[in-house]
Order: sequence, then structure tokens, then C-alpha cells
Amino acid sequence: MEYSEIKTLYDSSTRRINAVNTDFKRYLFTQINWRNRLIGIKGARGVGKTTLVLQHIKEHFPNYEKVLYVSLDDLWFSSHSIFDMVEYHYTHGGTHIFFDEIHRYPHWQTMLKNLYDSYRDLHIVYTGSAMLELDAREGDLSRRLRTYDLYGMSFREFLSFEQACQVPTISLKTLLKNHLSIAMEIIPQVKILPLFEKYLQCGYYPYYSEEGDGFSQRTQSTIRQVLEIDLPGVEPIEFSTIQKIKKMLMILAERVPQTPKMNELYAQLEIGREQGLKMLHLLDRAGLIALLSSETKSLKHLYKPDKIYLNNPNLMNCLSTKADMGTIRETFFNNQLNAIHTLRLPNKGDFLVDGTWLFEVGGSNKNFSQIKDAPNSFLAIDGTEYGHGNRIPLWMFGLLY
Repeated sequence: MEYSEIKTLYDSSTRRINAVNTDFKRYLFTQINWRNRLIGIKGARGVGKTTLVLQHIKEHFPNYEKVLYVSLDDLWFSSHSIFDMVEYHYTHGGTHIFFDEIHRYPHWQTMLKNLYDSYRDLHIVYTGSAMLELDAREGDLSRRLRTYDLYGMSFREFLSFEQACQVPTISLKTLLKNHLSIAMEIIPQVKILPLFEKYLQCGYYPYYSEEGDGFSQRTQSTIRQVLEIDLPGVEPIEFSTIQKIKKMLMILAERVPQTPKMNELYAQLEIGREQGLKMLHLLDRAGLIALLSSETKSLKHLYKPDKIYLNNPNLMNCLSTKADMGTIRETFFNNQLNAIHTLRLPNKGDFLVDGTWLFEVGGSNKNFSQIKDAPNSFLAIDGTEYGHGNRIPLWMFGLLY
């Protein structure tokens, strides 16, 4: 391969790196062990995977000639070989390569395994859809690969992004014990409740700062890309099925949260139980809905959920015409804790966290009547700056990552 053939990729890589802003970095930026030779970063579309890797390159590679960033949806790959590209980069002094949108490349696992084995001192980082799963039948990467999951912005990150205040991550145990003293440090710095309301509307996706009034349209476009582009990239799926998945999402958006009457839902979509469960779990993996069960379920088997939420409050405001505040509160709590904790649906109350802590979520008038006498029980209360005892402000559960 001649330089003239690959020049367009190097030029594009340099432009993307130079253009990225490094003022704000996501929580995962410092958690990744960038020394590993093969790193995978998964996440829902729109949460900031591309920005994260470009920021890393910009801050750690003063010599851009040693690094190459490419997006695998680039038309360049329709007429050129990815292996020829890597060979050129490596033999001309390249030490690192970053693949964006890895799920756009057929048999991506085999490709990565071959590159990893053929270039023993080349570092490879890839980003891909949250739906990506390793298939043991195709190039076994499990012994070579270190994977990370990037979630949307937490409320803690949103406060930093808005330049309102800097708050360190707080463990759930610490929050439950010391929430009043933590709130007393934060509240004098910022009017927290208006910012929390803004976060519920648009703060989960970092691109909100670019869109302004166009946030809802951008989010709906992101959803369409997930279903029409990302989904077929990771699952063999027919166009008619994609249309049914879209319809399922819109039906759920008007009904969540619910203890679903699955047979009615399947009949409305004219699908069977097995196909319906697969569609539900695809939406869950895609970061569009969240499934809650009363028992810990095996990730290897499809199961009927006991309750269904949209993934985050921003999606509710974009997809639902009648999103009530109670539903938004529960969706926020589920979303923020699900990133780092295990949640189940308890017999009483709203959420059982890590099999230990029982939570009821509600407004300022919420009391303990529904979880009376339950051990390790707490209220997550909206509309208040400070809590007391086992009554904890809802916004504080956004400080965990």
C-alpha cells in the first residue's frame, strides 16, 4: 500500500484528534488500564465513547504519527483492506491503533485476534455497541481482551460538565451513612434542584450541550441509528423484525413502568413468546430499556421481566407523551444504581439493591408505610435538598459513579 492510498485516513485521524475538547472527561477515562494490548470499550450510542478515546490520544501521544484512529463505517474500507492498512501503519512506526464502531466490521472478533497475534507489540483499542458480545465460536478473545462499559453521564458528572461544582464519586455505603454531611458540603455551592430537573430532561447524553432545543430530535435520531444500524451489525435480523422492535419500544414507552402482560404485548405485535423475549432483551442490551426481575437471572438465558423501565429519564421525555413524575423518579434511581449495583424487584418497596438495601422512591410526602419494619430500608425522596435519617434526597443517588 502506498502512502497516497492511506493519507486520507491519517488526515482524518489528525483532524478528529485536534478537534476534541479535553476540558471534561468521563469517569471511565482514569479507570482504563491503557497499557493493555487489546482494550474494548462498549456503550450505548451517544454516551461518549469516541470522545473518550480521542481525548486519550490527544493527551498521551505528542507524536500523532505513532497512532491512528479510524471509524469502521468510513467508506474507505469499502475498497481497501483493513489488514493492508494495519500493515502499513505498523511498518511505518505505528504503535497504537484505535478502531471506532467495531461492530460495523464483519467477523470483527476474528479480525482482532489475527491482528493481536500477528503484531506482538501493537496496541489495539476498539469501541463498539453496548450489544456486542464475545462469541466463543469465533476468534477466542477472552484471554487477550480487557473490556470496559461506558454508561451515560451520571448526575455527578453532569454537575461537573455544567461547571456547577466538582463532587468525587461516593460509594452507596458512604452515602447511606453520611448523606447529610455530604449534602451540607454541596448545597452551599450550587442550586441543586433546578440542575437536577435539567439533568432529568437532557443530562444523560453528553451531546445535549451541542443541541439545545434540538436535543429531543437528536435523541430520536440516535434511537433510530441503534435499531437500524447497530442492531443489524451485531445480530442477524430482518427488516420486518426491526420494525416490530421499534413498535415494541413505543408501546413500552407509553406504559412503563409496568408489570408487563406479555401475552397481550406479543399479540399486539403479532409475535410469539420466544421472539418477544429476544426483542425485549435486545432493547435492554442496546441501552434503550431496563428489565427488572424479582430474582437474580442467568445472563445466558432469556427470562420474562417482572418490571420494565425505559433506560433513563431522557428517553422518557423524548418517547413518552405522558411521562409522570413518579415514573421518572424510579427510572432515574434504576438507571444510576444499575451501572454499578445489582437491582431486584422486592416483595414490598421499589428496589432491592445488592440483596441488602430496600428502597422506596417518591416525592416529598412519601413515608415508610409501604416498607414499614423492613430492615435496611430507605426512602429516596425527590424535591428536597437535605435528607434526615433514612430519608435521602433522590438527587444524591446520582453521585455514585
